[in-house]
Amino acid sequence: MSADLAGLPDPAVWAFASAAVLLGTILQRLAGQGFGMLAAPLVALVAPQMLPATLLFLGAVVGFSATAVDPSALDRRALLPALAGRAAGAVLAALIAVRLHETGGIAIAVGLVVWLGVLLSLTGLRVAITPLSLVSAGTLAGIMGTLTAIGAPPMALLYQHQEARHAAAMQNAVFAFGMVVSVAALAWQGLVRAETLVFAASLLPGVALGLWLARPLAARVARRRIRPVALGLAATAATILLVRSF
Repeated sequence: MSADLAGLPDPAVWAFASAAVLLGTILQRLAGQGFGMLAAPLVALVAPQMLPATLLFLGAVVGFSATAVDPSALDRRALLPALAGRAAGAVLAALIAVRLHETGGIAIAVGLVVWLGVLLSLTGLRVAITPLSLVSAGTLAGIMGTLTAIGAPPMALLYQHQEARHAAAMQNAVFAFGMVVSVAALAWQGLVRAETLVFAASLLPGVALGLWLARPLAARVARRRIRPVALGLAATAATILLVRSF
């Protein structure tokens, strides 16, 4: 399978990528994380040249839609340092991204970042939520997210022991803002192309369907039950991607 370089995806690529986006959207809505960790390695298997910009565009839609479900759970004072760090990380990563695209290393980067995210999620560390930790997590999320469209793990680590509704809202807010900033940073470096926009637009129905399917599940499925599934699927996809890349 390969993506059409003119921007119109091959039907098999489109179907596979749509399924990846659908599953990633459901996980993001239910757990506050999971979109990039699952969708990015799967899309990288069939259309690595479309990353990370394609999933950053779609991730912004997912993040803003999920956050809008429960904005009352947001802590706006904590958002500012996290968003500042996310923006700084995006600028740094955009400079690195140019080199990754020149060397064709984007698929390997995606696989490694997914595994880093899985390991961070399994540490069980309790990190105090302070302005410094928020800036640090935001910066790391900005670097990871801009390079690979996987920026959730650092914030997920910070909020993993917080009340589920609050944690999901905060992560989704940083996630949505970060996607927009990352796209802007990549555009600054000339890494957002017309075919990327076409491919992203063609995958929007998968996002819409995922949000619709996730809504009735949100009240029934506990976040702690979804998280292991999300991590397992992401790790499997990343492993397959790394084996193929090497």
